[in-house]
Amino acid sequence: MTSPVTPTVSTTPQARNPLHGLTLEAIVTALVAHYGWDGLGQRIPVRCFTSDPSIASSLKFLRKTPWARDKVEGLYLFMLREIRRSETSP
Repeated sequence: MTSPVTPTVSTTPQARNPLHGLTLEAIVTALVAHYGWDGLGQRIPVRCFTSDPSIASSLKFLRKTPWARDKVEGLYLFMLREIRRSETSP
């Protein structure tokens, strides 16, 4: 007779991940709304942000390029911290 297997993973493994549930499109859209294409291109200098930028071309590039996606996700997290700090400052 085998013993029952109990899961060792918590019930909410992504509870503290601010990127959980967000699509790449939502992240890029929020960054463009906050920084604009010019600001985004200055912070992450890739052609999809600097030369004839669009959400569609950016998504296509970011889905194929893991290092660029990491930079975008990092900038998004930085933007969230920046927004929280500005809300708590007088």
